[in-house]
Amino acid sequence: MKSVLLIGVGRFGQHVARKLNDLGHEVMAVDSSEERVESVLPFVTNAQIGDSTNREFLRDLDIRSFDACIVTIGENFQSSLETADLLKELGAKKVIARASRGVQEKFLLRSGADEVVYPEKQLAAWTAIRCTSDHILDYIELDEEYSLFEITIPDSWDGKSILQLDLRKRYGINVLGLRTSGRLHMTITPDTVLSRENSILILGRPKEVQKCLP
Repeated sequence: MKSVLLIGVGRFGQHVARKLNDLGHEVMAVDSSEERVESVLPFVTNAQIGDSTNREFLRDLDIRSFDACIVTIGENFQSSLETADLLKELGAKKVIARASRGVQEKFLLRSGADEVVYPEKQLAAWTAIRCTSDHILDYIELDEEYSLFEITIPDSWDGKSILQLDLRKRYGINVLGLRTSGRLHMTITPDTVLSRENSILILGRPKEVQKCLP
């Protein structure tokens, strides 16, 4: 269980709060809006109304006690920059900040953020990849070259083993897991036979994955 300071609980911040709560983490939520703070109370351990660009306000939160600080302020980029900078000054162990444009990502990293999330860019990439094939159920970009995919089994793969398909040699694709009846099994061998009733987790380059899917 981690202790997380979440600054900014607009629409995106609320989704983050809900997920952190689902995962069993302790969350302190901060926002300048009383209405937004009240809306997130069911999903957080504690919450405060305040200005995250105010050094004294942040100091009173004991920033060093949190395992991570997440800045999801969306409407005021200057506030995001100042907040990330102050968090680092006050000894934050890890600062994750939200960006809505590429140039914001660069400035946030320079201002003290350890990591930057770019929801719009990530969603755009997911949407573009998802529409290329009806077989793609999920997609996670690992870096500029490789991604994880969960896909349904094409008809031409049905009843064939990993060895027979030889995806690694033909496309540079590795099969990592098999989902059966909702459960993911990570023990995969060359003799594992694929079925249209299953989905599989694969690792590869997006262009190569698209080549092998109808």
